[in-house]
Amino acid sequence: MAGQKVVCIDDQFPLGIEKFYVALPKAGVTYVVRDVTLGINLQGEEGEIAVTLVGLHNPKSSTPPFPERAFKAERFRPLEDDRISERALADRPETIEV
Repeated sequence: MAGQKVVCIDDQFPLGIEKFYVALPKAGVTYVVRDVTLGINLQGEEGEIAVTLVGLHNPKSSTPPFPERAFKAERFRPLEDDRISERALADRPETIEV
C-alpha cells in the first residue's frame, strides 16, 4: 500500500542488474512505498507484485506500458511498529478541543 513503511529483507540481486537500475534498496534499511504495481521481470513477463519506493527512482522498463522498474514486494516486510501505532491511534478516544 502506498505510504506504508517497509524494511528491505533481501538485497541480493542477480549479477548485471545495474544495467536496468540506478538505485537499489539495501537490507535493513527502512523505505516508504511510493506505489504498488504489477511487475515485469527481466524477461518482460508480467505477474509479480512490485513496489516503487520514495527516494529510489529508476529508469522505465523497455516493455509496454513502460512502467518504472520496481522491486519484488517479497523483498520487503512491513514495519510492525507502524501497524501497532496505527491501531493504538484508532483505539484512542477522540479529544475535544475547548
